[in-house]
Amino acid sequence: MNPPPVDQEAEGVAPVTTDLAVGGMTCAACVSRVEKRLARIPGVSAGVNLATGRARVLHPPGVPVADLVAAVERAGYTAEPVAGTTPALPGEEDDEEDTAERRRLLIVAALALPVIVLSMVPSLQFRNWQWLCFMLTGPVVVWGATEIHERAWRNLRHSTATMDTLVSLGVIASYGWSIHALFLGGAGTPGMRMPFSLTAEAGGTHPHIYLEAAVGVPLFVLFGRYLERRARRRTGSALRALIELGAKDVCVREDGLEHRIPIEQLLPGRTFVVRPGEKVATDGVIVEGSSALDLSLLTGESAPVEAGPGDPVVGATLNVGGVLLVRATAVGADTQLARITALVTDAQAGKARAQRLADTVAGVFVPCVLAIATAVLGFWLGAGAGPQAAMTAAVAVLVVACPCALGLATPTALIAATGRGAELGILVRGPEVLERLRRIDTVVLDKTGTLTSGRMGLVEAVTVPGTSADEALRLVGAVEHPSEHPIGRALAKAARRQCGDPLPPVAGFTSLPGIGVEGLVEGRNVRAVRPDSRTRELPTALREALGRAEATGHSVVVAEIDGTAAALYTIGDTLRPGSYRAVHRLRGMGLETVLLTGDRHAAARAVAEHLGISEIHADASPQRKAEIITELAEAGRSTAVVGDGVNDAVALASAGLGIAMGNGTDAAIGAAGLTLVRGDIEAVVDAIRLSRRTMATIRTNLVWAFGYNIVLIPLAALGLLNPMLAAAAMSVSSVLVVGNSLRLRVWQPSPSSAARRRPRHLATGTVPLG
Repeated sequence: MNPPPVDQEAEGVAPVTTDLAVGGMTCAACVSRVEKRLARIPGVSAGVNLATGRARVLHPPGVPVADLVAAVERAGYTAEPVAGTTPALPGEEDDEEDTAERRRLLIVAALALPVIVLSMVPSLQFRNWQWLCFMLTGPVVVWGATEIHERAWRNLRHSTATMDTLVSLGVIASYGWSIHALFLGGAGTPGMRMPFSLTAEAGGTHPHIYLEAAVGVPLFVLFGRYLERRARRRTGSALRALIELGAKDVCVREDGLEHRIPIEQLLPGRTFVVRPGEKVATDGVIVEGSSALDLSLLTGESAPVEAGPGDPVVGATLNVGGVLLVRATAVGADTQLARITALVTDAQAGKARAQRLADTVAGVFVPCVLAIATAVLGFWLGAGAGPQAAMTAAVAVLVVACPCALGLATPTALIAATGRGAELGILVRGPEVLERLRRIDTVVLDKTGTLTSGRMGLVEAVTVPGTSADEALRLVGAVEHPSEHPIGRALAKAARRQCGDPLPPVAGFTSLPGIGVEGLVEGRNVRAVRPDSRTRELPTALREALGRAEATGHSVVVAEIDGTAAALYTIGDTLRPGSYRAVHRLRGMGLETVLLTGDRHAAARAVAEHLGISEIHADASPQRKAEIITELAEAGRSTAVVGDGVNDAVALASAGLGIAMGNGTDAAIGAAGLTLVRGDIEAVVDAIRLSRRTMATIRTNLVWAFGYNIVLIPLAALGLLNPMLAAAAMSVSSVLVVGNSLRLRVWQPSPSSAARRRPRHLATGTVPLG
């Protein structure tokens, strides 16, 4: 539902976006009509989505919303403004509507089935059976199909025609002909038997009534719409699940006392308590406590993540460990959950190019069908066929030609796909993103924060013979523990992870600016310093490790214990666990991979060699990154750029498609069309595969929707289709389209065969790049 741009910038006026909930739409022709009616207002453009019942309107600030609502109502539909972009969850009104619809369907079925059976099985036709059928048919035509007739009449008053027009005319024509045959055509004679035929009988002499069509058409239409409504609600289940993820209340702590308040009353800066088994109420920072957080419902990350004081937390994640005290940093619409929900909602409201074509066709489809039905009636009568055969063919044309499937082909697939993507931690901004993602042939990857973790870590540790590796690391970690330098923190963290926490205390800690740190640990003098002119005095094993580190551009720390060089530690950025698998799978899909980074050539080359990337662009400024993307495009390559930092924002915006890591900066996420919430580079592969499956589903839906009409309208015009069977086929077409889209809700990323073949050292996040 992406309205075309309105050129108002020349006047210095920014357009306003308004969402309207439109009621009464049943097919793609309705969508086209509402869009055209809104477009008549100067400066207004609109996109309407049949599956969500939403109209997104772009209009000048001077155009009041009431004028937009009035325009929709003049087209014959209801409309009301919607606050925000988040759709309302199914509530009591929806349940009541479902109950009323189901009750109507059951009553219509109870009345219609005897009529259909008696009309189709001559051996069951007892004396005066036709009059019983006539009495049962009346309530179905008048009451069961009342909404269809009302909408058709409303459209007629506005000089328009939709699917309801076709169905209503078919029902009225069938019932009207039957009344004529019963009272004036001899069909009311006691003992009359009527054979049933799947086709129109051009030369039939038996008096024929079409009560089975008069009840069968409303029955199948109501049944089809009921199934379609339920299926369409299922396609949006992922979005509803996102909306329902948020906590309803929160336990705040003030002056040492705790009490619960509604989540709406929580303000940034206030502290709240999260106990085991509870959801984190909103985005914040842990003040006290440590625990494991289950992020699977929000990001698709399966393993719980450990978090402690100073770590950020995301609202709606589940606390599965200890008690946490959290300071709120964002509430309401500013939370990550709210932003994710808004992105998914906007994506589900969009239209693919193929759907815009389908809506255009549907706008002229119904008038053409009316003309065809009239021509068929005249042709049959002119060819000497009986009036009942001519009426059968004309009614079959009216009933079978339904553009409903055209209107549902794309939006149901998009709703299902974007919802499934959100469950897997893949957020797309709109259908055009899926279209572009399917066409890319080159994936440009940033290094720091994308292929690598973006954090300093211990890459390699080498000790001299006779020195315990664990003991050396424990001593160095202890002396580095008081340091605030990133390299020192990385060593201390590695020591705590490998040797246990807490580390021994350090006495006489001294920071040596530009050199390192030193201190007394357990009575031993420990220095952790950068290599200097004494490097040539290092033992052979340490000199070789130093050479490897310098070749990859990593930082080096030499550990001296009691005045003797005992160990050398290589510190640097580490590869993400899934980087190798992601690059391998991208190549397996026929895509080229390019490494584009602002880091040094040595570091870039080391990463590229490990991942098997042959094309490298290193030491690139943000402007140079954008130039390289442009050069690739000029060479005929369709690129997707994956990045996470502010320096990647220009490249992300310049590419055919920008993909931002969810743990990246707001600038990168804002410039990207697709965001990987869980920060897993393998999600790029999943996103591409999901886009390909989605576009294939849309193509299948549209082929079916067009092909169904292309095949069955001629059959109906030739008298080869009974009106009742035409109604069944029409209903089945819409249900099949929605059902095909629903398959995307259970789409699963395929397990990576590369995971079984990757080198052993790539099994963890700490990957030596030397």
